[in-house]
Amino acid sequence: MTDFNSLLADRVAVITGAGSPQGFGRATARLFAAHGARTALLDIDEAGLQESIAELGDSHRAYVCDVADRAACIETVNAVAADFGGIDILINNAGVVYGTAIDDISADEYQQIIDVNLNGNFHMSQAAIPEIRKRGGGAIVCISSIAGQNGGGVFGRSHYATSKAGIIGLAKALGRELAPEGIRVNAIAPGTIDNDFTKGRMTRELKDQIAARVPMGRLGTSEEIANACLFLASDQSSYVTGAVLDVNGGLHIH
Repeated sequence: MTDFNSLLADRVAVITGAGSPQGFGRATARLFAAHGARTALLDIDEAGLQESIAELGDSHRAYVCDVADRAACIETVNAVAADFGGIDILINNAGVVYGTAIDDISADEYQQIIDVNLNGNFHMSQAAIPEIRKRGGGAIVCISSIAGQNGGGVFGRSHYATSKAGIIGLAKALGRELAPEGIRVNAIAPGTIDNDFTKGRMTRELKDQIAARVPMGRLGTSEEIANACLFLASDQSSYVTGAVLDVNGGLHIH
């Protein structure tokens, strides 16, 4: 019988974008730790990482890493594998968002969105796969967005939607390629979540307007995204790969 209080016992999970107090990464780290995982938390925000580790305890570690930097991803993954003895799970959560209209998107802003959101998922996956392979298999979860399914329109615009659609394609391709090796790769497409991902740029009024359009009548929480990560990272989803899990309260039913 499965012990549902220790779904990730003895597993090592790498979680990117884990520095934000209200973000998916820290919520996922908190939940994974509660289920027995040891977590390696990555972010460019060192202070935020230290807060996360202070909350989780000494069996977890923090690593400052810019996922847009391929060399930094490789170096960090090697450090995690050395410190923990291996890697079983990768949660590709790090991301950035802007609501800039197409006429006003600068080359730098476009490149940042692609580098962090899409290339970051690729760099971290490419770096971690050899380590997951050494464990005889494992799981990768990529955080996409409803914007990657419907073209955005809530806050993230064309460059954001492009990056998140690319993440869906990457997860499907890796799921197909790595399935024979026991490495499952899936994506989560959150709807609008009531946290501070937009760094204060999405007002309470706008959130309320969006919630009014959601069939469930509210926005989601970071903890609900963490629950989806737990499902896809654990053996509860042992026959699921290349899938996109919608977590949006019914905002995008297709």
